[in-house]
Amino acid sequence: MTEKFSRWDVVDYLKGDEHMALYLDACMVEDPGDGSLVRAGLGDIARAKGINQLARDTGLATEGLCQALSAEGNPEFSTVMKVIKALGFRLHAEANNA
Repeated sequence: MTEKFSRWDVVDYLKGDEHMALYLDACMVEDPGDGSLVRAGLGDIARAKGINQLARDTGLATEGLCQALSAEGNPEFSTVMKVIKALGFRLHAEANNA
């Protein structure tokens, strides 16, 4: 019997805004400090919600948004904030009392 494997994609498991917000929060906590994990998380959420609609909601071009949220992307902070706001999320900080 031949086994079939498919590529695992987090987008298949991001069901609803609460799951997406928790995922983004985890990306922020685990980010190594260069924004790469936050950018990847935003890209995953954008794909789950629909990149074309997100582009319309942010006023950014679809191709530019895809590039900004790609592994090679380096979006400006204003772009990140536009995406977070368009997704219906809020960015907040809390003290790390570790």
